[in-house]
Amino acid sequence: MPSDTVDPEAPLGRPARRRPALRTLRLGFVQLTDAAPLLVAEELGLFDAVGLRVALSAEGAWAAIRDKLAFGALDAAQLLGPMPIALAAGLDGVGAQVTVGAGLGANGNTLTLSRPLAAEIGRFPRPLPAQAFAAVARRRASQGRPVTLAIVFPYSSHNYLLRWWLASAGLDPDRDLRLVVVPPPLCAQRLADGAIDGFCAGEPWGSHAVELGLGTIALSSGDIWPNHPEKVLAFAAGYALQDPESAIACTAAVIAATRWLDEPENRAEAVHILQRRLFPALGAAEIAAAFEGTAEGMLQAAPLYFRTATLPRRDQAAWWLRQMRRWGHVPDSFAEATALAPWRQDIWRAAAARLREVEPPTPSPPPADLPETRR
Repeated sequence: MPSDTVDPEAPLGRPARRRPALRTLRLGFVQLTDAAPLLVAEELGLFDAVGLRVALSAEGAWAAIRDKLAFGALDAAQLLGPMPIALAAGLDGVGAQVTVGAGLGANGNTLTLSRPLAAEIGRFPRPLPAQAFAAVARRRASQGRPVTLAIVFPYSSHNYLLRWWLASAGLDPDRDLRLVVVPPPLCAQRLADGAIDGFCAGEPWGSHAVELGLGTIALSSGDIWPNHPEKVLAFAAGYALQDPESAIACTAAVIAATRWLDEPENRAEAVHILQRRLFPALGAAEIAAAFEGTAEGMLQAAPLYFRTATLPRRDQAAWWLRQMRRWGHVPDSFAEATALAPWRQDIWRAAAARLREVEPPTPSPPPADLPETRR
């Protein structure tokens, strides 16, 4: 359905009531496929339909998103799932109590290895078994040339899912290899430069590296935790209290966008929107991979999807908190109630009621906690 013929009043449900917007809501995001609900909500006029003026702001790195949300330059943002916990804990000297109104998607990340590292591992099935990777990682470490993998931010699903996968094979990510931070749009270039041996990042950057002949996709994050929560829509500290109508309306527009995105007949239009707005230098096939549920041309067991991931769940966020404690990123004394306070279902439920959106089914449980691997 082309964007200029979409009627948000009909196929996307009853919008939040119209009212004059007090001011423009500044909404930040990073150049990733799973920013699609925000771009689609703007492109299809869904923010307008709920009476909101929204200014989308593309940011180059997750640290910029965090800082701007914490210090008031943004009213809301696409955030990495564990980032509200990091902000609540004041990690890296940046603290804020944000409000999570909705999830923005599930799955959507890939572990992409350089061609030389993949050749060193040898022929492997997909998803790549952790033990097969661990054998090469240990050999490289013993030779004084540890494997270097990039993640997009220290407090990210990418980091904690990757750490769990490595630890499942007995590796200590802080001793047996090197983890470095690289913003998602720069991962393919760092791979080309030889600065990293692989990266875990959201699409389309894994598919982009494959298209350039630089890497091979070893597994997706959904292979580690099927249908795991990924990004969230978070409002700056106090925003939801000061203007609850805007927070609910924004959440309703985003939920409506996820409905549209999960309809197969809209995939081509979604790819077109993202290519024009975010990825003009990338081919349509690289962008389409996530929507088609493929990685390097193969169907994923747990592909990127949007609509049924919108309900923010504290029990899922609690897994991020346990991983952050396990790896020493937050102290054990940091109260769980404080860490998980940002996850607010009341905003989602108020928005969902306006759209007659039903509560999504209970998602897959997270991976079992692993014993310590530190030596």
